[in-house]
Amino acid sequence: MPPPPAEPPRGASRRAALFGGSAPGDVPEGLVAHVLEFGEELRGEGVAVGTSELLDAFQALPEVPWSEPVAFRETLATTLAKSPEDRVIFDLVFDRFFFRATELAALREGIREDGGGMDEAGAELNLETLRQQIAQAIADGDEGRLRDLARLAIAAFGQQGEGSGVIGVDVQRIRRQLGLRSEAQPDLPQEDPRREGLPRENLRRFEQLLRQELERRQIERTEALPPARPLNELDRALPTGPLQDLASVHRVVTQLKRRLKTQGQEHRGAKRHAHVDVRRTMRASLETGGVPVVLKFRPVRPRRPELFVICDVSTSVTSASVFFLSVMHALHDSFRKMRSFVFIERVSEVTDVFNKERDFKAVSEAIGRDAGVADISGYTDYGRVWRELREQIEDELHPRATVIVLGDARTNGRDPGAETFARIAEKAGRTYWLNPEPRLYWNYGDSVIKAYEQYCEAFECWTTSQLEDFVKALTAPDSARPS
Repeated sequence: MPPPPAEPPRGASRRAALFGGSAPGDVPEGLVAHVLEFGEELRGEGVAVGTSELLDAFQALPEVPWSEPVAFRETLATTLAKSPEDRVIFDLVFDRFFFRATELAALREGIREDGGGMDEAGAELNLETLRQQIAQAIADGDEGRLRDLARLAIAAFGQQGEGSGVIGVDVQRIRRQLGLRSEAQPDLPQEDPRREGLPRENLRRFEQLLRQELERRQIERTEALPPARPLNELDRALPTGPLQDLASVHRVVTQLKRRLKTQGQEHRGAKRHAHVDVRRTMRASLETGGVPVVLKFRPVRPRRPELFVICDVSTSVTSASVFFLSVMHALHDSFRKMRSFVFIERVSEVTDVFNKERDFKAVSEAIGRDAGVADISGYTDYGRVWRELREQIEDELHPRATVIVLGDARTNGRDPGAETFARIAEKAGRTYWLNPEPRLYWNYGDSVIKAYEQYCEAFECWTTSQLEDFVKALTAPDSARPS
């Protein structure tokens, strides 16, 4: 870990000095050594950082303003972190490696509770000044400053106690001590940024940064990643009222069941024969002197359709959540052999929820309360979801199985994990993707549905009539299906 600066500079240039430089635009002396040491730290945490990744980093760094923490961080992440798991570890190690100097500098200067402000030499920073700086950064929406100030806030208030150990409680305690509110506070001085109230979204973002830093510290202390969190902890509530035409959804799903069952029979068709029951045949041959004149066969049992449904419940598909949950509710009424999953950045099985709860409202509340679908960011991570799903269902997949995905295929710039999805689709007999977005929006922005379409059949589907079109497409001959 690089030693902190001997005399941390004040003001705007302090963040630049954390990266080893003296002024924005200069090539920072010692940066190469620091990046190499950072690579060693990453390798020590299990990230495969090789020579090629480091060379990519050194080639990219001169093209970005190295004195800006956000640009510097994202450049290193793009070149050194090759998967969502690597990115999580990268963020933790980056914070520990590069930004700990900020915290040490604050502690070295001393953070006082009195209101004396900073002295002429700038040697001491009082808590009231810190409160106003944080409020101003929230008002401005300055992401880079908010990250640094979140760490300073935790360092400052950490001196007053070790905290409750419950991250959510500590976040709210720090927010109260900082006096941060979205409502106006007319009793504060005119120049105080908190007087007119702070933007709610920026305030929520600051709380997220506090939570991430507290989680990072908890991970360092316990040497374990945080547990999966349910939707309720993300301030998300699934819709509890079904579609008005829920009966129509059930009717269409019944047609889907018949179609999938027919496809399963066609899949094996004439090749499926009854097997000789050797024991019964030998027993019958005793009547003919041991000659197996009459062959006895094992009964041919009809195969039931087997279904795996994976449903996105992230914020980006909120408007389609009622429809998706209605479809899952109807599928569980029609299919006995079925497994259901919901996901955001982790996947969580909810088969038991649908089996136990028949009321739609109870199902939605149980999923929001119990399904662990997030742990760090709360944003969709398809690559990780496919890896986790494959571990859970790979042994049960077979050519008669059907996989249905309900989601918008928006990855937030993360690895889509298309190869893992391909392996799941390869082991299943049929794989379908129902996307709630209009086809016009597919593959724009962070939509990567094209990466999955080559391994499945994708359909635009967020209404009952479109669900019916999907079933009709399954019934149509292969030559008549949409390409």
